[in-house]
Amino acid sequence: MRQEEFELRYNPQWNEFEKQIQLAKGSWRKRKQHSLTLNGFADNYRLLCYCLSLARERQYSPQLIQRLQALVFSGHQTFYQKRSGLFHRIYQFILVGFPRAVREQSKFVWTATLIFYLPALTVFFITLLFPELVYSVIDPDSVARIESMYDPSLNHIGRERQSDTDFMMFGFYIKNNIGIAFQSFAGGILATLGTLFFLIYNGVFFGAIDAHIINIGYQQTFYAFVAGHSSYELTGIVLSGAAGLQLGWAVIAPGNFTRKQALVNAGRSAMSLVYGAIVLLIVAAFVEAFWSSSSSITPSVKYWVGLAGWLFIILYLTLAGRRV
Repeated sequence: MRQEEFELRYNPQWNEFEKQIQLAKGSWRKRKQHSLTLNGFADNYRLLCYCLSLARERQYSPQLIQRLQALVFSGHQTFYQKRSGLFHRIYQFILVGFPRAVREQSKFVWTATLIFYLPALTVFFITLLFPELVYSVIDPDSVARIESMYDPSLNHIGRERQSDTDFMMFGFYIKNNIGIAFQSFAGGILATLGTLFFLIYNGVFFGAIDAHIINIGYQQTFYAFVAGHSSYELTGIVLSGAAGLQLGWAVIAPGNFTRKQALVNAGRSAMSLVYGAIVLLIVAAFVEAFWSSSSSITPSVKYWVGLAGWLFIILYLTLAGRRV
């Protein structure tokens, strides 16, 4: 279908939806007077989303796509924000919006997953065979500090601290995790180069540490510590990288848009991944501060909880938010 035919067919519905938005934004008395006109708002919104998807797929003019995007955005704001409170919107995002965004941006998510895990696995196996390689990746002082954190002969797990500092460590982990996520996301604006660097660097770092821990025989202490929060932390890092790749790709291949407009469009879409990644990283920080470091919980329990965490993440991102 040519663009002229497409616009001729759907333009009346778009104009009607635009009028409904203006009415919905008016006073309660005005909305009550025009309640019949507002009937079918949700159906018109779904139709508009469908039209936007078609326009993008068929690469219609940027002007048409921008108009539909503006209508969809206004409709979303009206449909959700005017009808629900802040906590309900957060609930809807976590339950529906975020996992849908992950699936919609699956090509960037899978690309970020490969970029992160392939270097990690490669360095992991090489370091198992050549233990001295860890000092080429990580400086000796950092290696010694990591060894002391997971030494089975010591009375603590992870960073040494008193129990009353758990909240301080919670804040520290949040700052550290969010810092990594922000670097992975913001680096994408440099035509994906910054995102690629941080994903590969962190993958190499984690792979080298994992192998070194096994080489020195500290694996039980180490894996009991990281099992509980690893699913949330690593997934959050990967999704932040996926958002960064989306930004970078908009710079590299803007399509029918200017690079500025393509970057704005990609940024709006990528923020859903970023917000979701932040939620996961906060959960990871909480688990790391209050669960992972506990020496009163047996390693087997921590392993089972860690396995449950990975299972939850997989099911949540693949199934949540789907229409029955």
